[in-house]
Amino acid sequence: MSSSEAPAITVVQPGGGLQGNLGTIGVVFKLWGHDTGGALAIVEHPFPPGALVPPHLHTREDEYSIVTEGQIGFRSGDREVVLGAGGYITKPRGELHAMWNAGPEPARMIEVITPAGFEHFFAEMADLTAAGPPQLPEFIALAGRYGLAVRSAISNGHAVFGPLPRPADGASSGARRGGQGQARTGCYGNTPPGDRPPLDPRPRS
Repeated sequence: MSSSEAPAITVVQPGGGLQGNLGTIGVVFKLWGHDTGGALAIVEHPFPPGALVPPHLHTREDEYSIVTEGQIGFRSGDREVVLGAGGYITKPRGELHAMWNAGPEPARMIEVITPAGFEHFFAEMADLTAAGPPQLPEFIALAGRYGLAVRSAISNGHAVFGPLPRPADGASSGARRGGQGQARTGCYGNTPPGDRPPLDPRPRS
């Protein structure tokens, strides 16, 4: 790069980013590893009322969470805290942790992942979930590829990222866009599966 060239930047407007469904929580992709030279990735997670992310353990990355709406409970090892908007927490690799919506209203948090890479787990999980709850072998294989140990919930022989949520206000039990209770049938709303591109932007072999 010459001295006259400005460094590349990535801009994500408010409300921007691909959205997906992980089971009981959603995911909105803000910064991917390719945007940061692999240093970190950033996603947002909407938590509808009653949402739970079951205990899991990362072996390759640390996470840093910032609550932006509602109340979210965190348990890391034997330590537990409930944070409201503006609260921060570190979640080091190698320690079992869980999260849940601790209030009656939708909640939301920013997740900073370092180093980057685990955002692709979320993308692949969202692609699987778009077609219905993933089969247990699929989920175990996906978690293994990303060094994730999960005490997954099981529903009718399927693995889910937490228990299936109860429908609210006539909504389906799929993801709610932005955690606001809007029914969705997967990552791309009502788009037929054959017409959806995968969330994960990496080339597939």
